[in-house]
Amino acid sequence: MTALTAAAAARDGNDPIFRLHGEATRRARTGESILNATLGALVHDDGRLAVMPSSAEAFSRVPPEQAAGYAPISGSPDFLDAVIADVFEGTDLAGQAVAVATPGCTGALHAAFQNFLEPGQAALTSSHYWGSYNAIAQYSGRAIATFNMFNDRLRFDMPAFEAGLAGSIERQGRALVLFSFPCHNPTGYSLDADEWQAVSTIVRDAGADAPIAFLLDNAYAAFGSGTNQWVAYMPRMIETSTVLVGWTISKSFAQYGARVGALIAAHRDQSEREQLASSLGYSCRATWSNCNHAGQIAATELLTDPELKARADEERAGLIALLRERVDTFNEAAGEAGLAYPRYDGGFFVSVFTPDSEITAARMRETGVYVLPMPGAVRVALCATPVASIPRLVTALAEGIAAARDASEVARDAGKAAS
Repeated sequence: MTALTAAAAARDGNDPIFRLHGEATRRARTGESILNATLGALVHDDGRLAVMPSSAEAFSRVPPEQAAGYAPISGSPDFLDAVIADVFEGTDLAGQAVAVATPGCTGALHAAFQNFLEPGQAALTSSHYWGSYNAIAQYSGRAIATFNMFNDRLRFDMPAFEAGLAGSIERQGRALVLFSFPCHNPTGYSLDADEWQAVSTIVRDAGADAPIAFLLDNAYAAFGSGTNQWVAYMPRMIETSTVLVGWTISKSFAQYGARVGALIAAHRDQSEREQLASSLGYSCRATWSNCNHAGQIAATELLTDPELKARADEERAGLIALLRERVDTFNEAAGEAGLAYPRYDGGFFVSVFTPDSEITAARMRETGVYVLPMPGAVRVALCATPVASIPRLVTALAEGIAAARDASEVARDAGKAAS
């Protein structure tokens, strides 16, 4: 007899991404030729994890006595100021924002679900989304609602977003919108200037009728082109709504294991900002209490020390170039192979559409190529794919999609015969 509740007993402690990654790793250790394009971590072409020496140095500089001590509940003030400046540099938004420290963007998401939705309500996001959004929402007693992400031209489906936002407001009297642009996980799509303008107008207009929090999961943004153009459209949103930004050092400083992040909240009204800071700070205390103090100190140095920041920017530029070569190589090879996927300008992932993602992924695993199946597509982690392996990857994708298409046709013919 278990003492767990029924809901707890039904939970799987592993994640599909890490499960597939573990399987691929075990096969590789036996000597098989494995291409593991599952995990969102940037690696060099020789398989070594890509790290930034400046980040390692910043952590090594932290005095042991400071690292061992508690950070303030909401985060070290210098760290929070540095993060806000990093995101909103050169704009008036920095003076209209507050923040709290979180364990990565995952912590930022958890805090947002807890504070901007009532239990049982749903956050609105696109039909393709990082699967952990659902787990975080459910564990918080909330849910995920989606709108169709792409139109028939594989552009962002703006009417679907507008209708989805109106539906959320009608059902629950409020909305928490969850976007992960630029470099969307899992599709790699980035909104262009026209799309950001339309999104910001829709949010501003809807916010005049109901409370709206617009959350931008900014985890991968440093690795795309035109990554900061979204900032120009935030002032339009905060005319009526609260703008939230999830920030993390995991990708932009190649420090996945440090679990240092923040949730920024921007609002026009000072009294509302004070309430936001208080409410989010309460969530910190009630969930993780204090975040990694050494990580906050190191991140502050990386963001504010001129010499260290310049080195970090240079090192990151090298990692962006590494990823850029893979993006360009993939786009060329995938185009020649006739693969269907959305506009892909950069980022850790791209999604390739398929009639049956499970069949596609299973066929690919037979050839030693691992990707993540999801509804309607498979996610490919180019961040973990050596450029020389991209032809193998594209061939496996084409063969896996063909197998899925054949299976779909067989099923369709069987259905016609039965009827």
